[in-house]
Amino acid sequence: MKFLADEGVDKSLVTLLRQSEWDVFYVAESASSLEDELVLELANSESRILITRDKDFGELVYRLQKVHSGIILVRMEELPSISRSQKVFEFIHENLDKLEGHFIVIQSGRARVRKLVS
Repeated sequence: MKFLADEGVDKSLVTLLRQSEWDVFYVAESASSLEDELVLELANSESRILITRDKDFGELVYRLQKVHSGIILVRMEELPSISRSQKVFEFIHENLDKLEGHFIVIQSGRARVRKLVS
């Protein structure tokens, strides 16, 4: 599985994913300050699941009908970086079959998984 971690994603999550030998492109390492549409296009061009903390991707997908390979929106601002990363990593590891083609919002104590219908 391949991921694209937006620049606001915790480095600790990127590290956990890479330690599990998943292919992760981290925007903060080589393409910081990209506009959201370009980040989404990059993820799509390489069939990567986008991991982000930016709610604007919901607008791109739902209001503007932008195509995506899968998006994980992390909404756990109240947790420290390490705890947030661990919870997201565990969700990914336990739900690999639900990532592609879905818009997922992960919050403390729950996750909403929504399959987009074209």
